[in-house]
Amino acid sequence: MSDFSNFHLRFWGVRGSIACSRDQASRYGSNTPCLEVRCGEHLIIFDAGTGIVNLGSALSCKGPVDTHIYLSHTHLDHICGLPFFKPLYKGRNKIRLSAGNLKPDYSLKEVLNQMMAPPLFPVSTNIFKADVSYRDFVAGEPHEPWPGIRVSTCPLNHPNGATGYRLDYRNNSICYVTDTEHQEGILDTNLLRFIEGADVFIYDSTYTDQEYTRFKGFGHSTWQEGIKLAEAANVKKLVIFHHDPEHDDKFMDQVARDAENARPGTIVACEGMTLIASSD
Repeated sequence: MSDFSNFHLRFWGVRGSIACSRDQASRYGSNTPCLEVRCGEHLIIFDAGTGIVNLGSALSCKGPVDTHIYLSHTHLDHICGLPFFKPLYKGRNKIRLSAGNLKPDYSLKEVLNQMMAPPLFPVSTNIFKADVSYRDFVAGEPHEPWPGIRVSTCPLNHPNGATGYRLDYRNNSICYVTDTEHQEGILDTNLLRFIEGADVFIYDSTYTDQEYTRFKGFGHSTWQEGIKLAEAANVKKLVIFHHDPEHDDKFMDQVARDAENARPGTIVACEGMTLIASSD
């Protein structure tokens, strides 16, 4: 049997919209999206919400950082941690930032320059000392950050656009699909093909079905829809993600129970949780 322990992921931020206070989220976590994935010796990061701040501190205690950061999109909750990501300020580090579907109106570098500019921020991106590069792409394009690692992309249904990612490494796969809104009564056939047979499927489950009726058009989905997709696409493990900041621990405990009853093995993402991607 192959050793899959060198293909694993860790959640550094699991909330959507805005970070919430610790008394609301003592067990599930308070930070906005950030996911660390290790493919052998290589590091890939998905999203740069407030969770990336703690990840950066952890990385700074180790050797030089060489990473790709893939952004689902550039709404503030997914990029606001970047100015506080310590590896950006060390010259020995190499950091490649990528985002899809910003062109022709914006480029990724322009968006980050606007965020880190007066009157919103005291210093500009010029202060970064690391070797930083910026890449814009169209969702649907494949990427190979390192030999043997494949990152596939797909467009998501979200205001201003968003990108879903599938990472394949050593015959195992992780799908990161956040900030997308489903169409009621219809499963997205493109998304089903994209996540087919994934070992880990991380899905935007901001709302419950009962709540969703009040938030149509906000660009988010439900954990019940995630279960339908996971079942139809033969996904091995569904991970509920992008929790509403209003959902406290008690609420999330109930979601976890309901989801386990609906599809055994489904888990709710918690800050600090580590999963091994394995076909076992």
